[in-house]
Amino acid sequence: MRQASTIIQIETRRPGLVEFTERVTGWVAAQEMAEGLLTVFCRHTSASLVIQENAAPAVRRDMEAYFDRIAPQGPLYEHDDEGPDDMPAHLKTALTGVQLSIPLIDGALALGTWQGIYLFEHRSRPHRRSVALHLIGA
Repeated sequence: MRQASTIIQIETRRPGLVEFTERVTGWVAAQEMAEGLLTVFCRHTSASLVIQENAAPAVRRDMEAYFDRIAPQGPLYEHDDEGPDDMPAHLKTALTGVQLSIPLIDGALALGTWQGIYLFEHRSRPHRRSVALHLIGA
């Protein structure tokens, strides 16, 4: 049994989904393991992780619009230390989560044909997000 870990940085420019599947699959391939489990962990409370369709851009736009409707900006919240998008960002993160587990089978992540790994930025201004990758396997 072996394990490997790294931290990757993801630059965001605006709220929304940022795909980073290729960075993850490239790193996993470099570890030369055949079977195992990858944990992807976002080290923030105002950005999250999702596995979502990576073929139709309308899926991403619809998801972003939906989360804006269920956690809108405005004077609804007590917590607004960093601006009107602060508390909605925390709510969106709580609803989507900060950790993914993806099986490694025959040396490849067991993602479906149209699945991609995304950082979901919930803040309005640009950020540099840290995502930890941990692979355990053989």
